[in-house]
Amino acid sequence: MSTVTIKDDLSSSGKLHRSIDWTGAFWVASGVPALVLFSIGGIAGTVGNLAFAVWIVSMIMGFIQSFTYAEIAGLFPNKSGGASIYGASAWVRYAKPIAPLSVWCNWFAWSPVLSLGCSIAAAYILNALAPVPALDSASVAGWISANGAALTVPDAEKAAAAVTALTPSIRTWTLFQTTLGPVSLSLNAAFFIGAILMLATFAIQHRGILGTAKVQKYIGLIVIIPMAIVGIVPLLNGSVNWSNFSPFVPLAAAYAPEPGAWNVTGWTLVLGGMFIAAWSTYGFETAVCYTSEFRDPGRDTFKAIFFSGLLCLALFSLVPFTFQGVLGLDGMLATPIVDGSGVAAAMAHMVGGGAFIESLLVMLMILALMLCLMTAMAGSSRTLYQGSVDGWLPKYLSHVNEHGAPTRAMWTDLVVNLVVLAIACADATSFFFILAVSNCGYIIFNFLNLNSGWLHRIDSGHVLRPYRAPTILLVLGGVFAFVNVVFMGAGAKVWNPSALWAGLITAALIVPVFCYRHYIQDRGQFPAQMLEDLGVKPGERMVRKAGMLPYLTLAAGVATVLVSNWFFQI
Repeated sequence: MSTVTIKDDLSSSGKLHRSIDWTGAFWVASGVPALVLFSIGGIAGTVGNLAFAVWIVSMIMGFIQSFTYAEIAGLFPNKSGGASIYGASAWVRYAKPIAPLSVWCNWFAWSPVLSLGCSIAAAYILNALAPVPALDSASVAGWISANGAALTVPDAEKAAAAVTALTPSIRTWTLFQTTLGPVSLSLNAAFFIGAILMLATFAIQHRGILGTAKVQKYIGLIVIIPMAIVGIVPLLNGSVNWSNFSPFVPLAAAYAPEPGAWNVTGWTLVLGGMFIAAWSTYGFETAVCYTSEFRDPGRDTFKAIFFSGLLCLALFSLVPFTFQGVLGLDGMLATPIVDGSGVAAAMAHMVGGGAFIESLLVMLMILALMLCLMTAMAGSSRTLYQGSVDGWLPKYLSHVNEHGAPTRAMWTDLVVNLVVLAIACADATSFFFILAVSNCGYIIFNFLNLNSGWLHRIDSGHVLRPYRAPTILLVLGGVFAFVNVVFMGAGAKVWNPSALWAGLITAALIVPVFCYRHYIQDRGQFPAQMLEDLGVKPGERMVRKAGMLPYLTLAAGVATVLVSNWFFQI
């Protein structure tokens, strides 16, 4: 591995600043392990006792794939925006619209982390400030004692009536609500709490990457340690019940406790779990979003993604394992776990220590989500910025402020996510629909970028690589590209019948945007800087050495999605 040092004037206007090393990117990416909080309940409810294995296998796949991303990132020391930018540079030689498709899919996969994370954090805050009384609580018993004689219904219905009566009104209040196709939209209390959290994240990001990294270093230390405690303590104090990992078969149906079999339905549910887990476990590739902000990109790029991957490998394996070992199948299928609102409290309860420790750990989980929000805005905004600089996305996104922060891209993130937040806060069905649609984009991005590894080897084999991935890992990445599209074709329907088609339509929206930018604004020419990064001089044609292989790969990917969607059924 060689070292490439790039010097840059930190005071230069209109550019990102080279102000961090690999540890800064590591701390910015340290919010990724908190993504386990987004879908740990949903995956448990979908695959049952296989949940821990789904997380571990998915994380191992993500770690292997990261070596391809580390190599292609090193080819572009002056680019920001992450793996989608570096991969798009390989595809632009063969099909112009494929390059912006990769960037767009990566953005609409990562950007909803803001809205989904804010909706979960808002639910945790509401649970702390205005909790819904438990069925066996003293307040419910007191209400039944005072009002039960007037109700001529069974005891279970009396308890339900008591919970409804004692639930704080803020939990059901909404300023506005409606239905939009397969989802609902609500401007409720969770929406306004989430919007405040999102604005706080924006304020921190406004200071630039160096300020963001400093803030996240301290939050990261506060958050990673408790997540490690949740993953380790139950193994030491005997809370893990080893019988909770058997029988090792899928569920017969999602969110029902009956064990199923390894038939088409069972495999479909498992592939659905692998599909949604990928959105979380692959996320540490955001560590290479900051190549043009590294002081020494040749040294820092590989270290950033490698050590971020090791952190995620540990936490994404430990936390779901102990979570399942303590709660068991019935516990994982409980409504507050499946919809995510009770995950933090359940994890806190796993380590014991009384009400104070439980409240403290819940607050730390909220901080974990805030860390995740900052990771998402930092990465997704730079994807928009670099996509604009390279001539794939609208020009206005290429603006940065005096701190080197891409503020117009950040404002775009903020506005879009306020709309998505209103959907995510409506109900669990809407939440998982957004998650599934965004993950369709993420799988498309991964397919294109894993295949860009061998494309760059063919077309740019002569270019210096600060890090060169072992060929076997590059080949595995290409194989995993097709495995991932099987997850999407087969598994998206597990979360919503229309999720796959909604995801594909969302992906296609970039085509008219790119055509306007490239053919109308730029008159069919790419910016000189983008061509220079590819080693192409003005007026030269881009060399294509791979022949028909890229087109055959795309055709095979489309066929794999359609066949897997047809074959695997619930």
